[in-house]
Amino acid sequence: MQIKDPILFVEINNKEYNFVAGSFDENQNFEIIEKITSNNEGINENKIINIDQASEKIKKNIEIIEKKLNFVFKETTILLENFDFNCVNISGYKKLNGSQVLKENISFIINSIKSLILYSNQKKSIVHIFNSKNILDNVIIENLPIGLYGNFYSHELTFFLMDTNDLKNVKKIFLENNLKVKKIFLKQFGEGAQLIKNYSNETFIRIKINETKTDLIYFDKSAFKYSESFKFGTDIIYRDIQKICSINNDTIKNFLSSIPFNKNTIDETEILENKFFLNTSFRKIRKKLIKEVAEARIYEIIEIILKKNINIKSFQNNPQIYLAIKDSKIEDNFREKFKSCLLNHKYSDYNIIEDINLNEIISSIAHLSFYGWKKEAIPITQTKKSLVTRVFKSLFG
Repeated sequence: MQIKDPILFVEINNKEYNFVAGSFDENQNFEIIEKITSNNEGINENKIINIDQASEKIKKNIEIIEKKLNFVFKETTILLENFDFNCVNISGYKKLNGSQVLKENISFIINSIKSLILYSNQKKSIVHIFNSKNILDNVIIENLPIGLYGNFYSHELTFFLMDTNDLKNVKKIFLENNLKVKKIFLKQFGEGAQLIKNYSNETFIRIKINETKTDLIYFDKSAFKYSESFKFGTDIIYRDIQKICSINNDTIKNFLSSIPFNKNTIDETEILENKFFLNTSFRKIRKKLIKEVAEARIYEIIEIILKKNINIKSFQNNPQIYLAIKDSKIEDNFREKFKSCLLNHKYSDYNIIEDINLNEIISSIAHLSFYGWKKEAIPITQTKKSLVTRVFKSLFG
């Protein structure tokens, strides 16, 4: 492939397919040259439910891009956001007894643990593996300690797994269009890599509150270590206000569009004006009540994501928090409440940020695809041995 040949990326999220073509220039900068968005026919939430529909939709849009660029794609890189993933953190060990850490030792640990993970998760496939932590004689080493002498080496890996049938179905809808899937990426990986580039910080928690779900990712010294999705978003705030205040969603959004709670002090007796009521009769509703209901739910959201979340207890104390709120009405009105909730949970180092746009993520994924990531582990094919032999030799040296 010449450096200027177009490269195809396809993002699949819970609503859309995004088809993006771009190329690298002589300075290795990635430039997007064509993009098409369409509804994701054939997919329902996190499953492909109709191969024919999905394949046909993909075919039509790729043909449009190919015609515009006068170029036929043979392969594509996929970004997945809405499929179910799970991650596993696991360590392997090597007794050195005063010898050097060799590249072969590390490769053996990676391949052995990979085999163990696949044996324990026979309906799953590995999408990503990251070198999470290297410890030589109880000292954390930033980079792989190849060539260093020691007595005991511990190597922690993070695996991101996807249902094998889901993976096969994703590949099939592209293979039916004569497109080889070069690599599949978690979109969250690309988002995290872009955050590191934007803020020059390698350890953080990113929380993104969408309309109907909330996503959390954790990077530790550039290693993608954890991802979790919660089945609630800003919609739960609106539902609470609807239920308790007995007003419809249009009225709530119309009122919040005026940004009443950003800096203005709301008097205890202030009533929602008639002009805000849409498609419904006027009711005497205190503005302060709307504010209190929303803030109570925001407090609970942060509690569930951070304080009560046992899955993140082992994370580094007080990492940088990046919070992205997709709904501008919620962010503009309750920004200070989100800040106070984070401070209340002792997260003093935080930024409320704009969500990373798709163009940035695609550019990030393009570089990851072609140039790799310093903490991503690449298993090496080895001569076959029994699973038990490989695992025990890796774990106990």
